[in-house]
Amino acid sequence: MKSSVILIVDDDPGALAFLAATLEERGSTALVARSGESALAILDRLTPDIILLDAVMPGLDGFEICRRVKRDDRLSDIPVIFMTGLSDTDHVVQGFTVGGVDYVTKPIVVEQLLVRLRTHIATSRMALRARSALDASGRHLLATDRRGVVMWSTPKARTLLYLDNESDDEESSRRASQIRALIPTERATAPKESIIATRTGVKIRIVYLGHVGGDNEFLFCLTEADESGAEVALSRALSVTPRESEVLLWLSRGKSNADIAAILGMSPRTVNKHLEQIYKKIGVENRTTAVRIAMQIIERL
Repeated sequence: MKSSVILIVDDDPGALAFLAATLEERGSTALVARSGESALAILDRLTPDIILLDAVMPGLDGFEICRRVKRDDRLSDIPVIFMTGLSDTDHVVQGFTVGGVDYVTKPIVVEQLLVRLRTHIATSRMALRARSALDASGRHLLATDRRGVVMWSTPKARTLLYLDNESDDEESSRRASQIRALIPTERATAPKESIIATRTGVKIRIVYLGHVGGDNEFLFCLTEADESGAEVALSRALSVTPRESEVLLWLSRGKSNADIAAILGMSPRTVNKHLEQIYKKIGVENRTTAVRIAMQIIERL
């Protein structure tokens, strides 16, 4: 837990001082806020590793603060631990409902608090590393609920779709509607994909991959659609399908079958099947010749 940044939000100055001193003695940096407004102001400037949040405060209470944090894609991955009264079971339920990951009861038992903080910070960092690793491998993923509302995403996926706290409600609603349309219904279970445009006009291919983590979590893979027209040119010149032209394009860029599978969100076996069809359609026997033909077409663009 050393070097962690922890935001503590509590309207009780005595509790704030005690918790801040305790955490800083353990090597953490403690940020303190005595109101919801102050907490949000801090979050506008800094991103802590975890938030320790009093449930009941005057003005903006802890539940509303947590809702706003979870609606902000820049902050939504931050774990929130609620502090509640010993008998406030309704507050515990409400805390989990708005996105909290855990709770501690007052008066705070320091050793229990430290264990919970350490565990959730470690889990959060591990998840972030895993998502960053997916991005590094070319798998830009996001998960939504059935409404199309983003539950989590890799950093690159967030960048591709411009999922940031500057998005207005109308844009967020439009994006959710576009994503929701790709989730198969019971009558149409085949995976879907689509090209959608961001607010800056950049075209993104989004592919539905399936259920993850339960019936209400749906996984998608994102790639930036080819802006040069190379995919269309390959498809027209070689009479291959759009998906095959996509595979061939990445092949011409020196990507291995495993790389192409990761980039396009398919299995290596599916890539091999696409390549078999490509070779057959263009009358070649190996990838070297296929790449040479593809590059000749692309160079004419």
